[in-house]
Parts: sequence; C-alpha cells; structure tokens
Amino acid sequence: MTVHVLAQTAARLTPVRRPVALAAAACLLSFAAFWVAQRAAGVSMIDLMVYRAEGGAVRAGADLYEMRATRARLPTTYPPFAALLFTPLTLLGVPEMRTLATVANLALLVALAHLSLRLAGRERPGAALWVAALAVWCEPVWTTLRYGQINLLLAVAVLWDLTRRAGHRGAGAGIGLAAAVKLTPALFALFLLLTGLVRARGAGWNPWLRQAATALAVFAGATLAAALVLPADSRRFWTSTVFETSRVGHAEDTANQSLRGVLARLLHTGAPGAWWTAAAALTATLGLYAAVRAELRGERARAVLCCAATALLVSPVSWSHHWVWCVPGLVLLGAHRVRAAVAALVFGSYALWWVPHGADRPELAQNGLQMALSALYPLAGAAFVATVALRPPLRPWRTSRTS
Repeated sequence: MTVHVLAQTAARLTPVRRPVALAAAACLLSFAAFWVAQRAAGVSMIDLMVYRAEGGAVRAGADLYEMRATRARLPTTYPPFAALLFTPLTLLGVPEMRTLATVANLALLVALAHLSLRLAGRERPGAALWVAALAVWCEPVWTTLRYGQINLLLAVAVLWDLTRRAGHRGAGAGIGLAAAVKLTPALFALFLLLTGLVRARGAGWNPWLRQAATALAVFAGATLAAALVLPADSRRFWTSTVFETSRVGHAEDTANQSLRGVLARLLHTGAPGAWWTAAAALTATLGLYAAVRAELRGERARAVLCCAATALLVSPVSWSHHWVWCVPGLVLLGAHRVRAAVAALVFGSYALWWVPHGADRPELAQNGLQMALSALYPLAGAAFVATVALRPPLRPWRTSRTS
C-alpha cells in the first residue's frame, strides 16, 4: 500500500519537476552568459562604490552630503537612513562586494519575477525562472546590475507588500522602508491612502488605510532612527538637500527617463521649470486617479503598475535603470502578444542609447527622432497610464476580478 502511494505521488511530481528543472537550467545559463557579458564590458558598478563611500562616511563621522566618491566625484543623494544601511559594505573588500552585489541582484530578479507573476495571477511552476532568464537582458535590469544599483531591492519590497493576502498586519512595512531609502516609493503609500479614503466613505477603517498607516509609521520610524544617529546630516537633507535636484545630474541627460528629462530635451534647456511642474502635477493627478480606479475595480496589477509608472514619470530624475518595473509590466502584458512585443522592444532594444549623449551635453540639440528615442520609457509609461485611466466602466454583470 505504501509503495503504491509513493508511486502515485512520484507520478504527480515528475511532470512538475521536469519543467522546473528545465527552467532552472535555462535561468542559470542566461545568468552565466550575463555575468560573462558584464565582465567583458568592464562594468564599473560605480553606484555601489558610492554606497560603500556613504557607509564609510557614516562610520568615520564625516559630513555625508559634502562627501564625493569615485573619480566622477559623485555626491550622496539618498536620505540618511540609506547610508546607515550601506555601512556593512565597508566590511567587505571591493571584489567581494561586487560579486556579492551581483549575486544578490540576480536573486532579487528571480524574486521580482515571482512576485510579478503573483501580481498578475499567472503563477506556474518554473515560470519565474523563465521570466528572470529573459528579463536580465532588459536595459533597466542590465544597467541596474552594471551600476550596482538597489532598484530591484526596492521593487521587491514594494511588490512584497502589494501581493500579500488582504488584511495582513505587516503589509505596508516594505513600502515604508523603501520610501525611507529612496523617496519615490512613497507614492504607493499615497495610492493606498486615497483608495482607502474612497472605499471608506465615512465607514471607517479598512485594509488600504491600515496598509498606508503601516507604511507611514515604518517610514517615520526609520527616518527618526536615522535622525538620532545622524542629526546634522538629517537636518541638512530634509531642509535643503532634498530640494536640490541638480545634485543628481543634468535634467536633459538621456538616462533621465522622467517627464522632466523629456521636457528638458524638448525645450533644449536644462531647466524646464514651470512646464515640468505643471506636467508633473497633471500626470500625478491622472495617474493616481487611474490607479485608484483600477484598484477599486479589482484590477490590482494594473493599479500597481499605473502607480509605479506615475512615480517614475513625475520624479525629477528617473534614470533608465529605475524602470525595472518593466518586468511586472511585461508579465502583465504577456497575454497580449502585440503589446508584449512592443514593450519588449522598448525595454530590450537599448534604443535610448542610440542618440548622441555625453559630458558635452549633446542632448540639448536633439532633433525630433532623437527626442522620440530618448523618450521611449516615459512614452510607454504615459501610454499605460492613459490606457488604464480611459478603460470603459465595468458593466453591471461583470463582477469577476481581472488583472
């Protein structure tokens, strides 16, 4: 009897194990090829070196926002809490740190693929490995690993929150921590708050408000902890540095895939000023409206991606590697072959780098075609937000959840 049961169990598991093993082999092969390609390209992981320097400044008691790191003399741009998290990097040698960061980012890519499939309701055995094997070659992911960036970590923290079961007490903590490291994810907390307020309509507490409150509490706690450890740096960041967008880089830089970058290149100026302020305000309003509307319709995947696209569009600087949200976007669009193919072409072609770019700021003299190529990510994000916002109302008999 026992032998018969074991045989039946093995028969059920074997069909599952085979595709998972094949997916794992394909993923490892893709990652290995990626590793070789990045080493052949001589990647600098320059942002990782800046993170390490920030951790060193904290340990040495130096002024965090006067610090300059690497030959490029890059400044600190993140809140002080991030620098506290970077201090362990100073305990590693540079080669070991680079290797560990690459391995960690590849693991985070698999986690992001898994959470993206869960968000879209398309989880299958081995599917996350296939998605990761392909997504590693997308420009935002490639560039994230090239620079040693933390974009995958932040995206995983946010999606970890937004794919948990409804009412989970810890939901919101990931968003709060991500916002304490880098301010852009705070828009997800605002999205939850607005959804909760609309849903409540005077009826009181609900899961969205609870999650928003948790995110705010965690953000405040992390920021306060950083202020206690680094009072001078915290005072400087929150009273002046946070408003100094020029510290990050030139607005018109090709890598800046935000509305501000698009307008700077369109207007041939490094300071788009009031034009950007108006465009950002309009986009934030439309994007949050679309995200809340989709969430209330039961379309969590569209709502989350709409919020992510909005955050990237309205941020003063959204470098191309910040658009790792293309991974859940491609997963969501996977059921629509034409749309998925177009999105894959946008994020996998590296077309934004086909235009002149460099230290002499040739982006200020772009022609129409060059402007279009260097605005691919914002155009894709804006098109997605507009599509979600303009979706027709649900018919009365359509009550099932879609994503």
